[in-house]
Amino acid sequence: MLLGTLLVLFLLGGTGPASAHAALRATDPEDGSVLKSAPRGITLTFTESVGLLEDSFRVLDPDGRRLRTGEPQHGSDGAETASVTLPGKLAQGTYTVAWRVVSADSHPVSGAFTFSVGKPSLTTATVDTGPTEDPATKSLYNIARYLAYLAVALLIGTATFTAVCRPPDAPVLRRLLRTSWWTLVAATLALLALRAPYETGEGPLGALDAGSLTRTLTGRPGEILLARLALLLAAALYVLRLSRSRKPYGWTGAALAVGLAATWAAGEHASAGIQVPVAMTSSALHLLATAVWLGGLTALLVTLYRAHLTSAAVTRFSRLAFASVTVLVVTGVYQSWRGLGSLDALTGTTYGRLLTLKLVAVVLLLGAAGVSRRWTARLASVDAAAETVVREKVPEPVGGPPLPEPPRADRPDAPAADPQRRALRRSVLAEVAVGAAVLAVTTLLTSTLPGRAEAEAAAGAPTVIGASVTNVPFDLGTPGGHGKVQITIDPGRVGDNSIEALVYGPDGGVSIVPELRISFTLPAKDIGPLDAELTDKGGYWGNSFLNLPIAGKWEMKVTVRTSDVDQVTESSTVVVR
Repeated sequence: MLLGTLLVLFLLGGTGPASAHAALRATDPEDGSVLKSAPRGITLTFTESVGLLEDSFRVLDPDGRRLRTGEPQHGSDGAETASVTLPGKLAQGTYTVAWRVVSADSHPVSGAFTFSVGKPSLTTATVDTGPTEDPATKSLYNIARYLAYLAVALLIGTATFTAVCRPPDAPVLRRLLRTSWWTLVAATLALLALRAPYETGEGPLGALDAGSLTRTLTGRPGEILLARLALLLAAALYVLRLSRSRKPYGWTGAALAVGLAATWAAGEHASAGIQVPVAMTSSALHLLATAVWLGGLTALLVTLYRAHLTSAAVTRFSRLAFASVTVLVVTGVYQSWRGLGSLDALTGTTYGRLLTLKLVAVVLLLGAAGVSRRWTARLASVDAAAETVVREKVPEPVGGPPLPEPPRADRPDAPAADPQRRALRRSVLAEVAVGAAVLAVTTLLTSTLPGRAEAEAAAGAPTVIGASVTNVPFDLGTPGGHGKVQITIDPGRVGDNSIEALVYGPDGGVSIVPELRISFTLPAKDIGPLDAELTDKGGYWGNSFLNLPIAGKWEMKVTVRTSDVDQVTESSTVVVR
C-alpha cells in the first residue's frame, strides 16, 4: 500500500488539473456574443447531468463588481442544464461569468466566459485560469481513492480465495482481511471528509467546516460513501465469522461484494452518459473480477510464502482467475467502446492514451498469469506423482513401533515440488506488481474526461460565427508575451459584416498593442487574402465594413505586434453562412 501511494503521488504530483467528466456543450448567452438587450438569465448545457453548488455562478459587471443573482437551479431542459437569473437593467459593456458544478460521476468542473450588452467594453474583470481543484486536496483525494480501490480488491479477493480455494488455516490471511477492511474504512472516511473542499476547490482545511460536511452528507456522493460504510459494517461481521469458522457463507459474501462494487459504479463514469443500467452492471462486474483476480493473487502470494498450500488449492484459484479474466475482457471491451466512442479517440484524447497504457499493462499481466498457470499445472503433476510414489513404496507396519510419517507432497520438505513452488511464487509476485500498476492507471482513468464526452462537447460547440467571439491564442516566446485575441464578426454572413477584436494579456485583462492585423482567405475558391483593415478604436480594434463575398470556411490570420521587434502570426478557421 505504501508503494502504491508513492506511485500515485509520483504520477499525479506533476500533472495539471484533472479533466472533469461533464463537458460544457453550450452557453446562453454564447461566449463572446454581443447582445442588443440585456438577458434575463444565464443557462449552461452540459454533456451529462450536473449537481449545483451554492456558489455555482459568479457574474462580474464591466467594472469587475459581482452582481447579485438568483439561486442556481436546473433549467427547463433538466439536470443537464444549470441556470441563474440576472438583475434587470444591466449596463452596457462586457460581463464575465465564472461557473462551477459537479458532474454526475462526482467530479467538479468549472470555467468562465464573457458576453456583452450593447457593445464590448474594457473590463477590469479577470478570468481565473487556475486549477479546478486545490492541488493539495486533489492529491489527498486521489490517494484516498487509490487506497480504496486497493483495499476493496484485497478484501473481496482474500475473502473469495479463503472461501473458494479453502487454503490451510493461515493467520496471514486473517491479518490481510483485517488490514484491507480497516484501510477501506479509513479511505472512505477520508473521501467523505475531503469531498466538500474537493468540490469547491478549497484547501484540505476546508474539511473542518461542519457546514461543508453536512452538505456532503446530503448530496449524492456523500450518500454513496455512507452506503459503502454501512456495507463495511456488515462486511466486518462476515470477515469475523469467516476468520473463525472458515465456512464460505457464499450468498452473504457475494451479496456484500456486489453491494460494495455497486457503490463504485454509482459514483464513477458508469453513472452518467449512455446506457447507464448496462454500464453500471458492467462496471460492477469489472470491479468484482478485478478484485477476485488481483486480490486473490495477493492472498495466494502471501500464502505461498507463509503457509503450506496444497496444489489443489492453487489449481482451484487458477480456474477462478481464468473465469475472472473472461469477465474482465468482456466488460473491458464494452467499457472501452462506451468511453471512447471512436477509434480516433484512442490516440487523440488523454482518455484514449491512458486506456492504451492500461491495455499494455493488462497484456503484461495476462502474460504473467499464463506463466503462473503453467507452473500451477507442473506443481499439480509433481504433487500427484509424489503421492503415487509414497503410496506404492511405503510398507504397511506389522507389529512393532509405527513407521515415521512419509513426506507429503504439500509440505516444503517434498523436494520434487520445491522448484515449481519457487517459480510459482516469482510469477505470482510479478502479477501482483503489474496489477498494482493497473489499479494506478485505472485511478487516473476515472479522473479523465472520456473520449465520447469530449467528442460530444466538441460537436455541441457552435461552429457558425454570428455575433460571437473566436478566441485565437498567441505566444511570442518571451516572458509575458502570450495571451489571446477575441474576434467578433457580426452577423457572420455573406456580405458586409462588422469586426471587433480585443487583445487579452497573460493576466486575463485587456492588453494594449501597437498593431493588430487580420486577413481572410478562402482556399476552396482561391480568394484572398482580404485585409480586415482594422483601426484602433481606443482599447479595441475594429472595422464596420468587412465584406466577405462567399459562404464557406475562411482561414483567418491574426498578426499581433507587441513591440518594435516582437510579432507573431496565428491562424484559425471561421464559417461564413
